[in-house]
This record gives sequence, C-alpha cells and structure tokens, in this order.
Amino acid sequence: MVRTKDPAVRTLLVERAAHLLRAREPVTLRSLVAGTGVSTMAVYTHFGGMDGVWRALRQEGFTRLAARFAAVTATDDPVRDLTALCAAYLGNALDHPDLYRVMFDADFDLEDLQAADDTLEHLVRAVRRGCAAGRFRAGTVPLDLATQSWVVGHGLVSLVGTGPLPREALAHGPVLLSALFTGAGDDPDRCRGSVALGWEGLG
Repeated sequence: MVRTKDPAVRTLLVERAAHLLRAREPVTLRSLVAGTGVSTMAVYTHFGGMDGVWRALRQEGFTRLAARFAAVTATDDPVRDLTALCAAYLGNALDHPDLYRVMFDADFDLEDLQAADDTLEHLVRAVRRGCAAGRFRAGTVPLDLATQSWVVGHGLVSLVGTGPLPREALAHGPVLLSALFTGAGDDPDRCRGSVALGWEGLG
C-alpha cells in the first residue's frame, strides 16, 4: 500500500528538526518524531531517511532567504537596494540561525540545486542596475561585486549570529559596504546615504 504524503506532516517534521537544532539537541530519527504524534515511518515517507531531512532543512533555509529577498522593494536607487538585500540576508540569518548553519552544509545536496544561485541572482541584478545607472564604474563584473557583498554579510553573520561578537558589531556593515561600493566607483557621499537607507531594513 502506497502511503500518501501529507504536506502538513512534512512541515511539522522540518520545524521539529529546526527546533532541535535551535535547542542544541541531537537530531535523530527518534528525537525527530518525539512528541509530534507521527511515527518514524513518516520520516521515510516524506524524506526517504535522515539524509533527506538534512536536505530539506538546507532547502528550507534558502526558501526563507528567497522570501526575505522577494520582500525587498526595488527603488530608483540600486545601491540602496543592494544594501537592503545584504541587510535582508543578515536579518534572515539572525532570525533563523539554526537553519542558517545548515544552509551551507555541503555534506548534503539541496533538493533544488538552483536555489542558492537564485538567491545570489537577486544581488547580481541590483549590481547590474547600479552599473546601468552609472553608480559603479564601467567594467564592474556584477557577479563579482554581488559575491563580495554576500561575503560581507556572511562574515558578519558568522561573527555575530553564531560567533563571538555582540550584535552591536553589525554597525560595521554600512562601513564595509560603503568601502566596497566606493571602491567599485560610487561617489562616497552619495554611497553613504544610499547604504544608510538600505541598512534601515535590518532594524
């Protein structure tokens, strides 16, 4: 008899796994279903086993990041928008530190291998708009500047969200991004204003 897959059960188990990570508890077959009202068989039905759970957790991290990026409204200031995307990246990671750690665990494939590239593409598009608007110098490679922006965000999250620095260290973000963007050709005064506006989204 083929078991039907209830999406609600799948979501329940993903959330349960995220909770275990957040509580620093081991994620095992038995701990995953404990208190959920479902059997261990549900893990195999929905994920094919524990490796599938980890793949689903990685995917959920990128799904939430994509949703956060999609919520960033484009304006007529591409540098502001690029900064807002970096702030959204940080906000998502700080809100979901458990999933954030799993997102970059290359021991397990993503369910949708395009997901990571798709999230980076949000930043690439903002850089392209900055080039078209003359904010970045001719010859700027959009993928390179987008990746460098991502590195700034990733470094801050690693040190603040899951590392030794206090949340106040996030104040270094605008300084780092302004230096990066002016290095790519943006006017320093205009850049600082745009970055300050984009960073407001971090709250």
